[in-house]
Amino acid sequence: MQTAFSGSAPNPGENRGTFPGTNALALMLAALAMLGPFSVDTYLPAFPSIQASLHASAIEVQQTLSAYMLSFAVMILWHGALSDAFGRRNIILASLAVFAVASLGCAAVHSVEYLWAFRILQGVSAGAGIVIGRAIIRDVYSGAAATRLLSLVTMIFSIAPAIAPILGGWIVKLLDWRSIFLFLFIYTVLLLWYCYRKLPETLPAAMRQPFNPHFLKQSYRLVFGSPLFHLKAGALAFNFAGLFLYIAAAPVFITRHLGLGPDQFAWQFIPAVAGIFLGALAANRLAGNISIPKQVLTGFCFLLGAAAFNVVYHLFFPPAVPWSVAPLFFYTFGMSLAAPGITLLVLDLFPAIRGIVASCQSFTMTMLAALVAGVVAPILSQSVLWLAAGQLACVLIALVLWLGGRSYRHAHSRRNLNAREAVE
Repeated sequence: MQTAFSGSAPNPGENRGTFPGTNALALMLAALAMLGPFSVDTYLPAFPSIQASLHASAIEVQQTLSAYMLSFAVMILWHGALSDAFGRRNIILASLAVFAVASLGCAAVHSVEYLWAFRILQGVSAGAGIVIGRAIIRDVYSGAAATRLLSLVTMIFSIAPAIAPILGGWIVKLLDWRSIFLFLFIYTVLLLWYCYRKLPETLPAAMRQPFNPHFLKQSYRLVFGSPLFHLKAGALAFNFAGLFLYIAAAPVFITRHLGLGPDQFAWQFIPAVAGIFLGALAANRLAGNISIPKQVLTGFCFLLGAAAFNVVYHLFFPPAVPWSVAPLFFYTFGMSLAAPGITLLVLDLFPAIRGIVASCQSFTMTMLAALVAGVVAPILSQSVLWLAAGQLACVLIALVLWLGGRSYRHAHSRRNLNAREAVE
């Protein structure tokens, strides 16, 4: 397998063991990435219980999600920079420790204000795994091998959004909502122990970047000043926003519009996650066999078809299972088919500061998701047709950004070629 790493493994002194195989590394990175969906999806079925237990309003409970997403988005800008400077492994271990403490705090709160505070602390630490995980993949692999590993991580990771709301629904039904956060605490402690034993350091000290205001200012200005970054990262963000719109609206969509109970969230999440899994599997099989642009456009065909069907159906028919949830399968299939190629193109824009690029890309995605959760979803969730139309709008914007990025890149290449010919 092609590797971008100098040598067969990272520095053994930093490794604390042998470098794991591809499947073991994929499992580890997927488990780290699962903290995000576990933090969001597991406690969604518990909203009514939290509201009653803490004597809070529905809006105040909804704001615990917004507080998490906003802090997640702000801190996600720094995980990559910290890992570029201090190593991938060190930042992941520190973040897991903070997340464990925050989860224990969430389980012990007796007011919604304290829940906001500990959810912010969870958001500050939860993003390290998914951001640094992408940088680790690109540290070690390149080309089709990187695409395959990224899609393999997505396949394993996709289990989390499927089981998280189901698990949360059963926990709140059999125990109480505080047990959900105790589950997160136990999961994080076990993951911290596993990563301490097995997680390699993939960024040698000689390749690390300084962590000082001048360098960081230059790096972030370079990334956020790049039109190509905004076009490609924006395409990823809006595709994800179309899915997150339904995740944030799930309590209303499932219980009010579809008339299902808090332990029946599987009706929405299983089709969505099945699409993520199978789309990632298809991306894994196609890697190296077709070009990235063709793979991405194929993904957009599924995205547009699913979103358009969703709108047309709800124009003429009332919400009903399975028709109101079936389009989510095809939507997430297309999203997973397109995402690995776009992600690698974004990471390769600035190879020397790949961690910072991963942070900036995740920041863009998460800020848009926070806006969707806090503003768009509460408005559009009043109608299933509005939700469907909002998802279609997200896909159309993403497609325009992707095509705009392709046109910009070709135009920029032509200008450079013309300039070289003029000099010669």
